[in-house]
Amino acid sequence: MSRVWQVVRHGSPSDALELGDRSVPEPGPGELVVRTRAVALNFPDVLLCRGEYQVRPELPFPPGIEACGEVVAVGSDAAESGAFAVGDRVVGSRIGTLAEHAVLDAAVSFPAPDALSDAEASGLIIAYQTAYVALHRRAQLQAGETVLVHAAAGGVGTAAVQLAKAAGARVIGVVSSPAKAEVARSCGADEVVDRTSEDVIARVKKLAGRHGVDVVFDPVGGDAFDQSTKVIAFEGRIVVVGFAGGRMQEVKPNHALVKNYSVLGLHWALYNQFRPDLVREAHGELTRLAAEGLIRPVIGEQVGFADAPEALDRLAAGATVGRSVVTVD
Repeated sequence: MSRVWQVVRHGSPSDALELGDRSVPEPGPGELVVRTRAVALNFPDVLLCRGEYQVRPELPFPPGIEACGEVVAVGSDAAESGAFAVGDRVVGSRIGTLAEHAVLDAAVSFPAPDALSDAEASGLIIAYQTAYVALHRRAQLQAGETVLVHAAAGGVGTAAVQLAKAAGARVIGVVSSPAKAEVARSCGADEVVDRTSEDVIARVKKLAGRHGVDVVFDPVGGDAFDQSTKVIAFEGRIVVVGFAGGRMQEVKPNHALVKNYSVLGLHWALYNQFRPDLVREAHGELTRLAAEGLIRPVIGEQVGFADAPEALDRLAAGATVGRSVVTVD
C-alpha cells in the first residue's frame, strides 16, 4: 500500500485533505510510476483544494502538480522508447503527485539535474519553465534590458529573477516585506522595492529613469499590473503569468496603443500540448544553467509528508518565500 493525500471535499487545504492509503498505481501506455521523493507545492494546489482550478477532478483525488521521484515502473510505450528505465531519477508535472507513488506522463517528464537535490529538482518544472518561456519566448528578453519582477520572493518570482540575471538583464524586484527583500536580493535582484512601505510607481520610475522597464514579469495582477503600465518602456513587454493577487489584469487597449507597449499572456501548460519541443529545449537550458550554478530553486520551507496540508495553508496565505516542498520519506 502507498500513502496519499486526497481532496475529499472542497475548501481550505487543511479542511479539504485527508490522508489515506491506496494500492501502488500501475502505469498505462506512455506513463511512468515514480516513488516520490519530493513534491513542490504550487498555488494551483490550493485552487484544486478549493475547487477553483480550471481542471476539477472528481472527488476524491490527490492534488500536487510537480514532483521529483525515482521510476519504479514504466508503461509499454515509454518502455519501448527507451527514454526511461526503472531506477531513473526524474522530474515531472501532472495532477496527483502528493502521494508516495505518483503517475507521470513520460512525454513531459525529464531527467532530474544532477546539480540539484530532490527538493530543489521538484521545483524546477513549473516555476522555472514558466519563467524561462515568459522571458525568452514571449518577451524575447535581451541582455542589458531592465526587467521588473512582481512577487520577486515567491516561487515563480525567484525563478524569474535568477533567469533574468543569467540572461544579462538588470532586475528590479517588488516584494511585500523586508525579509522578502533579502530573498530577492539573494537571487540576484539589483534593486528591490517593498510595496508595503514605498510608492512602487515613483520608486521604479526613479530606478528605471526616463526609459522605463523593458519587460515586466507579472504573476500578481490587480494593482501590480496597473503599476506596470505606468512604468513600462516604449516597446516594452508585460508578460501576464497569473493573478495571485486576486484581481485579474484589466488591459486597456487605448493605453497600450498610446504608450506603444505589448501585453503578452503565458499559459505554460499549453506548450506541452502545442510545442513540446520548446518544453524540452527549456529543460535542457535549465539543466545547463543549474550545472553552471546560475540558477537554484530557493527552498523557503521543507516539511514532512504528514504536514502537507498546513504547508499549503501557509502558501495560500502568502506567508511563504521561495518554494514550499514536501519530502516523502
